[in-house]
Amino acid sequence: MKFKPIPEAPDGLDFVSDVQRAVPLIPGTEDDCCARLMRRIGFQSRDVARTWLTFLRALELAKETDSGFVRIRRDPDEEALAETLQTRVYGVSTVLDVLPEDEWLESEAVFERFSDEIPTWERYKDPTRVEDVWRERVGNMLEWAVLLGLAERSEDGYRRT
Repeated sequence: MKFKPIPEAPDGLDFVSDVQRAVPLIPGTEDDCCARLMRRIGFQSRDVARTWLTFLRALELAKETDSGFVRIRRDPDEEALAETLQTRVYGVSTVLDVLPEDEWLESEAVFERFSDEIPTWERYKDPTRVEDVWRERVGNMLEWAVLLGLAERSEDGYRRT
């Protein structure tokens, strides 16, 4: 299963650890978990908290059970997170595949190379916003790739490491 939501990348992995620790060890409903993330981390909206909760599931740092969401007891490790990011977040492997190792690409150029991968149903769901939403997602994917050592950023754009 591939997950689509991907939040803005934080400044470091310590923030990922903080968000993971805010997920309960005893299963809680999505509403309860989002409220807890908002309270403990300071997320400004339920949507941001829900995106992080889903993203933690993608990174295998939280899971959904029959009783609700629960934290997985394992520390975020850069190498493991880089692997799960590529295999469990929709589009990341494609974004990395279009990034060259020997030249820099701006985020917009990466988006243009990626845009054929936008799911058809999303193009029809809200055609006025689909490109803006996916531009943001591609930008977030690139920043997560930088954070996890899969890419590097310069004033000229991004390239794969």
